[in-house]
Amino acid sequence: MATQHTSPIQWTERDFSRWRLIEDFQARLAQAAQTAPLPPTWSAPARRLKHTDYLSLFLLGLLNPVVRTLRGLCAASQLDRVQQEVCSRPVSLGSFSEAQAVLDPALLAEVFTQLSKDLPQPQAATGPAGRRWLIQDGSLFEALPRMYWALWRRQGKAQAQVRLHLSLDLSSSSPARAAITPGKSCERTAWRTLWQRGDGYVGDRYYGEAYQLFSELDQAGVAFVVRLRDEAVIEVEEELPLTAADRQAKVIRAAWVRLGCQARYRSIRLRVVWVQTDKEVLRLVTNLSPAELSASAVALLYKQRWQIELFFRWVKCILGCRHWLAESPQGVAIQLYLALIAALLLQLHTGQAPNRRMMELIQFYLLGVATLEELWAGVQRERARVARRKKS
Repeated sequence: MATQHTSPIQWTERDFSRWRLIEDFQARLAQAAQTAPLPPTWSAPARRLKHTDYLSLFLLGLLNPVVRTLRGLCAASQLDRVQQEVCSRPVSLGSFSEAQAVLDPALLAEVFTQLSKDLPQPQAATGPAGRRWLIQDGSLFEALPRMYWALWRRQGKAQAQVRLHLSLDLSSSSPARAAITPGKSCERTAWRTLWQRGDGYVGDRYYGEAYQLFSELDQAGVAFVVRLRDEAVIEVEEELPLTAADRQAKVIRAAWVRLGCQARYRSIRLRVVWVQTDKEVLRLVTNLSPAELSASAVALLYKQRWQIELFFRWVKCILGCRHWLAESPQGVAIQLYLALIAALLLQLHTGQAPNRRMMELIQFYLLGVATLEELWAGVQRERARVARRKKS
């Protein structure tokens, strides 16, 4: 199975001269407000801070390497250029802090959804088994101790964490669906709110612990390739033959099985593929037949699960989403949705998720240190480097 890649947008230098992340975000925000109406408080005559100003200034804090605190953003709003290009007026500390309580993150969820649809599609409309394949996983973000709603694991040292549940499109390596919860929330429960009929999902061992979940997925018309724990009880019903392609993909066994040792917990009839890696044997379960998805395709699909780990690392390290500018559940959801929106905007405008050097160049441009011509040249160099790497 060949890996599919999204073709980057073929921006020209003329197109790039209009490259404005904040302006693009504001236009999409206005469009989303028609689908997800704002609370009445935003239209009150006494309210001077507009939701567009608040969210644009917030987004600037994620893209700009200089300003990393709420106070710093409010101070930046006093600058003429920031008022011209980001927010229309100075923003006070109290207004910025209060806005998180009256803004519904559903507005940003709508912007995120529309942006994910606007990314260029891969050359092949569908993936293996004629489906769109997504990787499902969650990642924890450290919260502050005073964010009491995020506290969990009180044994020993108390921990406060926020969890981002993400469905990453395998063909474009871009986020497609997301949910944001306290860290203690169940990832399988969040997954139920994200899957859609006709999709295919790749998941790690945590999603393979509840065998009844496989029945729910199958009834919902969702395909899956999920890793099982080594301790999983597997009752083999029928051994399946392996092809040369299967063996080349390091598949050592395949069979129709049922999972679980007790009748009330036993799974529906599933197919398990055993894959030998350099370190261990992976047990991968799917609800698709060999005719729909070969054993080698199962192995290769799961091999690409690492893409979501790289994306989480990119958000935390390259985008720098580690300092909280808001601390309420709504404020944290706003910040994480803005981080995902920033990731999609950058991928939409550059054709890929920028690496550290490219992100630095973008930030230099936003600071006014690098010119538009230098930014354009940097994007061209990065495209050429990626093209050489694909050929090799």
